[in-house]
Amino acid sequence: MRVGDNPVRDQQIQKNDAFHRVIIPLYIPNEEGYYADAFQIFKYCLLSVKKTSSSFIKISVVSNGSCATVNEKLAVLFNENAIDELIIEKSSIGKINSILKALRTADERLITVTDADVLFDNSWEKAVLEVFKAFPKAGSVSPVPVFRTHFRHTGNIWMNHFFSKKIYFRPVKNPEGLTAFAKSIGWSRLDLKFKDVIGTVKANDTTAVLGCSHFVVTYKREVFNESPKKNSEYLLGGNSEHLYLDVPVLKMGGYRLATYDNYAFHMGNSLEPWMKDVYDKLKTNEKQALDHRFLKTLKKNSLEYFVGEKIFRKIIGIKKIQRFILKYKGLNSEQIKNFTS
Repeated sequence: MRVGDNPVRDQQIQKNDAFHRVIIPLYIPNEEGYYADAFQIFKYCLLSVKKTSSSFIKISVVSNGSCATVNEKLAVLFNENAIDELIIEKSSIGKINSILKALRTADERLITVTDADVLFDNSWEKAVLEVFKAFPKAGSVSPVPVFRTHFRHTGNIWMNHFFSKKIYFRPVKNPEGLTAFAKSIGWSRLDLKFKDVIGTVKANDTTAVLGCSHFVVTYKREVFNESPKKNSEYLLGGNSEHLYLDVPVLKMGGYRLATYDNYAFHMGNSLEPWMKDVYDKLKTNEKQALDHRFLKTLKKNSLEYFVGEKIFRKIIGIKKIQRFILKYKGLNSEQIKNFTS
């Protein structure tokens, strides 16, 4: 029987001192073959976040059907305070549903969703914050620019700045970063035509790349108010990332952007010497409470979403119109041919 009153009854939850949370879904069903290096790669990911972040960041790891030995090692990291929140699912519930597990109770202003094979570089958080500060309408910002994202769910940016000099194709800031990403997804090399110029938008002194990929992105918390309420039907892929990560940003009138320089690396599933070299060179930042009041809250804009995504994006998807846009924005004939082939 119960004797007395629970001592925490009616006590308020203490205010969170962090404004930024990183969510890492993790799936390592065994430690053989394809997954032989997976846990060490994950540790590089986890510890690189801890070392390089500027603020008192919180980290959630969701073990999505990982094997018992992996879960035991995760428990050790949790007890060592390398992980702030550890969620363990015995059966695989899928990548998006793993993210939702942590997201539904997260109240931080910014949410970074990252694959477990991303190595964060120095100043990544600072660079992402600079983009959010320069572009009040930014809804998601990746610390990794990827080639050919300028027309991918960026209709609202083009619609708002088409006749402005803010949008322009500028020289790639870090060609080696683009090449490293290409190699991480199995490409042997990256042709010059992919790392010559890149679609960008500029505000004040800050340049951002148009569009972003999914493997590591920082979001304003409110964009997830427009995510589907039910769980995803896919373990991986399908239309899940589009519905749960892309569309919510657009429905809130947000821009999908990336940093101009490269601030993280996609490692893949196989350890390579360069990963340790990069990790060993990372600087441990002294954490501080950052002022995030500059982050403008996005508000749902159904009209802008409809015009920008349903109409304008389809118009700029027409090859003939794309060629006109590329010429108007400064590309030469050879570049236009490469960008539309």
